[in-house]
Order: sequence, then structure tokens, then C-alpha cells
Amino acid sequence: MRRALALASILTLALGGCAMPSWVPFFGSGPTTAPEPAKPLAATSPVPLRPNAPANPAAPDASVTDRVLAVVNNDAITLSDLQEAIAVYQYENRDRAPAPTNELAPQFLTRMIDNRLQIQEAEREKIVIEDAEIEEELTDRIKKMNVKSREEFDSMLRTQGLSIDAVKRRISDEIRRNRVVGRKVRLRISVTEAEVTQYLEANRAKLETGLTYHARHILIQPDPGASDAAWENARIRADLIRSQLLAGADFAELAKQYSQDASARDGGDLGTLKRGELAQDIELQILSLAPGEVSLPHRSALGYHIFRLESKDSLEGEGLTRVKAQIREILFREKFEARYDAWIKEIKQRAIIDVRLDGQL
Repeated sequence: MRRALALASILTLALGGCAMPSWVPFFGSGPTTAPEPAKPLAATSPVPLRPNAPANPAAPDASVTDRVLAVVNNDAITLSDLQEAIAVYQYENRDRAPAPTNELAPQFLTRMIDNRLQIQEAEREKIVIEDAEIEEELTDRIKKMNVKSREEFDSMLRTQGLSIDAVKRRISDEIRRNRVVGRKVRLRISVTEAEVTQYLEANRAKLETGLTYHARHILIQPDPGASDAAWENARIRADLIRSQLLAGADFAELAKQYSQDASARDGGDLGTLKRGELAQDIELQILSLAPGEVSLPHRSALGYHIFRLESKDSLEGEGLTRVKAQIREILFREKFEARYDAWIKEIKQRAIIDVRLDGQL
């Protein structure tokens, strides 16, 4: 099993190179400078395997048996290139319902064309990757494959009909692609404090919805019949309990003794709640309190409630700093994707692209 997984990883490495890092989730704790998004549709970046291709190949010869599906400037993408990329994707997603190859082909071919254009842009920018960088990346990936030694890795390559030079070339291409994207897109993006503040104010209600708070509760219900006198008696009892709390009595003990709510057995503990989980009037009563503060008795259809706020998240202090970092990341991602798409469109417009995929593989 381990060997099978390692072989699959080798195919991924040879065919896909080192993929760009994924985006950090909305409430993640990623870097303040967002990385490039993972643009390929596949789980790996489908840069095709061309073991013997020169840096600037001539236009494809019609006598070549491998069918040419697209020519990007003077660089050919063949049927075997596409099939290999799709095969790796399907292997990695074998636990899911497989998509037909003919459905995947147009999407993969489009992404492969974009990748070729980026490699060509890196060549125009004279971006050179040192051998030491390639070795470092290769070593790191071999470790992740759980392969015991370089010799075992080389042996696995040979069983797949692959060469170490081909793998290194794919790694070099992928690093160059990341570098040119960084130069042409990422380094030209900035997010200002004013933009962060504007986003915060426009989305404050939505951001606060995700915040949590912790509270305790005592419920005093009126006697059966719910007459005015019964309600007044319940209010007086609630006032007396609140007076004891203000005098230093333990909230949990009084909740266990007097509360008629199901939370009484837990000392009135309502647990950690997200904003919006309780009725609006109840939540307003709780969130108006400072941590440790006890509310005035609040009447509802059930009776009189006494709340104590234990703690709450807020868009202040460390919470505000954390949310601002997340907003900065969101804005950076939006700008990155817009600029990336515009850049790809620009280099496509000045490229000569001949697509020969007719829908049948």
C-alpha cells in the first residue's frame, strides 16, 4: 500500500510539479500576505510531462503519432500530455464519482494552456531557477512521500518510465510559474487600512454574527394561573435573588436552588452561544452586560429572567486585530484573483493559440 501511494505521488510530482499553496479559510490564521491561489482545476497543477522537449520547440511535425491538441505560440500540448494529467487527477479522486474524461478534457486543456503561457512569460522575464532550489524542493517532496531513500525514489521513477531530469524540469517550471505570477500579480497588489476599515463597517453586522458569548441564567416563573398577583410575586422573588447576587452570593448555587429552567442543574450555565441563537430580546439583555455583570429581572412569556454574562467576543482589542487580519486577507484574495484573471487574459490576447480538441479523445 505504501509503495502504491508513493508511486501515485511520483506521478503527481512528475506531471504536476509543486502546486501553488491553497487559500487560507475565512477565519483561518494564515499569513498576512496571502499566497497565490491554486488556479488549476485538478488537485495537482496539470503541467504536462515532456521529457525530451527543448526550451523553445519548433512547430509540431504532422508525422508525429502523438496527437497535438493545442499549440501555444510554438509550444505543443499533446493528447498524451492531457491524458496523463487527467489520469493523475482521477487517481487522486478515485473515492468520488468519476467524471468522464471527455467532460474533463476541455477544462484541463484550458488550464494547461494557461500554465504554458505562464512558463513562457517566465522565460521572457528571464527567471532562472538554481539547481539548489530544485534539489531542496525535490528533497522536501520525497520526504512527504514517505520514501526511505533517494535510491528507492529513483527506482520507482524507472518503474514508471520516468527520469529524474523530467521531474526536476517539472519542479523548475512550477517554481518559475509561481515566481512570474508573484512578479506580475502579487507584488503589484496592496490593501490599505482605509479599505479594511470600510469593509469592516459595511459588514460589521455579519462579522458580529459569528462572535460567541457565555452566560448563565435564572428563571423565576409565576405561580399557576398567571394572574397579575402571580406575576408580581415572581418579580419580587427575582429582585430578592438579584440582591443576593449583588451581595456576593454564588450564581450557580442560587440557580440550582431557585431557577425553574432546565439549565438549573448546571448552575444556570447556558454554555457558549453564537449571536442569533437566542430570542432577540433575551440576547440584547445579555450582550448589554459587561463580563461578570448581573442583569435586572427581565420579563418574558415564561417568567422573569436574571442573566450574568461570563464572557463575550467583540470587535475590539485582540478580536478586532484578528478580524482585521482576516479582512485584509479577503481583500487581498479578491484583488489577486481579479488581477490574475486580467493578466491571463492579457497574455492570451497577444499569444497565438491554436486549439485542435474536437471533443473526442
